[in-house]
Amino acid sequence: MAVRLTESAAQHVAGQLQSRGEGLGIRLGVTTSGCSGMAYVLEFVDAVEPEDQVFEDHGVKVFIDPKSMTYLDGTELDYVREGLNEGLQFRNPNVSAECGCGESFTV
Repeated sequence: MAVRLTESAAQHVAGQLQSRGEGLGIRLGVTTSGCSGMAYVLEFVDAVEPEDQVFEDHGVKVFIDPKSMTYLDGTELDYVREGLNEGLQFRNPNVSAECGCGESFTV
């Protein structure tokens, strides 16, 4: 499988990269955190790591380390606006439960 970006997410990330003035794409990962055990990590990528898996969708590259790929395989990243709130939303088919605040998850 892979990690996908919706067109809306890709446009948002591309705009952020353009505003930043540099960067190859975004790095998506997971870390141990929160009340459910795991949390997403998202950051800009300026240099490729040798072990990175790279996916490209709608012209935007997503970099993922092998450990995180175990938890992220099949995830779709979307950019949504709901009322006054907007941001990236993770649709991860591997998640079995999320905490009430939505900040962490369990696989």
